[in-house]
Amino acid sequence: MADSHPTEPQSLYAAREPVFPKKVYGKFRNLKWVIMIVTLGIYYVTPWIRWDRGAALPDQAVLLDLANRRFFFFWIEIWPHEFYFVAGLLVMAGLGLFLFTSALGRVWCGYACPQTVWTDLFILVERWIEGDRNARLRLHRQKKWDVRKARLRLTKWITWLLIAVATGGAWVFYFTDAPTLLVDLFTLDAHPIAYTTIAVLTGTTFFFGGFAREQICIYACPWPRIQAAMMDEDTLTVGYREWRGEPRKNSEAVKEGAPQGDCIDCMACVNVCPVGIDIRDGQQLECITCALCIDACDDIMAKIGKPRGLIDYMAFTDEEAERAGGKPKPIFKHILRPRTILYTALWSLVGIGLVFALFIRSDIDLTVAPVRNPTYVTLSDGSIRNTYEVRIRNMQHETREFEVTVKGSPAIAVELEGAEAGRISVAADEMYLQRVYLVAPPGSEPATAERSDVRIWIEDLTNGERAYKDTVFNGKGE
Repeated sequence: MADSHPTEPQSLYAAREPVFPKKVYGKFRNLKWVIMIVTLGIYYVTPWIRWDRGAALPDQAVLLDLANRRFFFFWIEIWPHEFYFVAGLLVMAGLGLFLFTSALGRVWCGYACPQTVWTDLFILVERWIEGDRNARLRLHRQKKWDVRKARLRLTKWITWLLIAVATGGAWVFYFTDAPTLLVDLFTLDAHPIAYTTIAVLTGTTFFFGGFAREQICIYACPWPRIQAAMMDEDTLTVGYREWRGEPRKNSEAVKEGAPQGDCIDCMACVNVCPVGIDIRDGQQLECITCALCIDACDDIMAKIGKPRGLIDYMAFTDEEAERAGGKPKPIFKHILRPRTILYTALWSLVGIGLVFALFIRSDIDLTVAPVRNPTYVTLSDGSIRNTYEVRIRNMQHETREFEVTVKGSPAIAVELEGAEAGRISVAADEMYLQRVYLVAPPGSEPATAERSDVRIWIEDLTNGERAYKDTVFNGKGE
């Protein structure tokens, strides 16, 4: 007889099982420590590096001055009209990511991604306060909250919160003078946007690094789904030499008498994994190729007298040769192949182009906008006058005097509103709007023609540097 009670629908959601990575030693773990120290050092220290640019400019070496729409990077100053430099750097970053992923898999995710770096830092704090993996597991499984558990958790969360506040605080220092903002923050004189930004970054850092951790890499980050297009069978990535490790010590095949492989099923590779996967199951979307499983496995292999490299960086193209007892191809043959060479060439071309553009750019610039209402004015003596709004940008760190001239017809004269002798003064690192009049005498060719091509020049009277813009002079068209 059929069950009269309807079956309850199965849940498609599985609650997250927290991951408690075990402490591990080895060359890859040491490399991750070095990268963490360097990247965090750069992030926290950079806004405090001073760079003397004179009285007219901020003394911060790296500054995103959104209020004045300028970017300062040591001796380089990027103005709004030079945003192509920023775009070029973003293109280089993308190509660099493609290059490293094509050559070595998700090395960015495993070593330098902010989510990885801050998660490593938060896990380090957690280990210091609560103990290594087994101690943290026992504390997690302890259902009853006692004084000890509350003290450990509260200490950990407060430390995480302090790191998160420092993270958000360091970020806002990139957008204004750091020493001034620091004082304003503590005296409550800073702009509300600064406090809001710090609060948002504090909250996200605290949650992402402390609680979400591998969930961000698995579900929120799009890169695991994109990386497959960057990788091929020659990409070096973390893998398990199944042909050497299987059958494992505790497998049914070994129990039935089959010769045991090198894997003793100690679970060391799983216990150190920050995303909680078993690398022996093959390539997985969750793997960030941090290589901590390599360190853990190599340590076990050394202890039981087996060759290292059961888990290692490897390429699929070497599998057949290794199964037959051969040796893998040299690393350089995996790295130097058409795809990586193409990425390197494109990355280098963009970089060379940016450096070339940086060295040939002028320290002065102008834009010319004809005033078209009215198109021209007829003066009392019959002369024809056109009006232009000329913006002169002085990117020098001192006030400069400029002379404005016109080329195209010797009959056209230049007059500057509010200035004499065709000369104007522009302050250091400023843009100056000047109204310029071009006047053609009655009966001259520009006055009678419908349109005449002209070129407005400016010259820096200090060093002779010049710039120009082409425009048109409108006449009666008789």
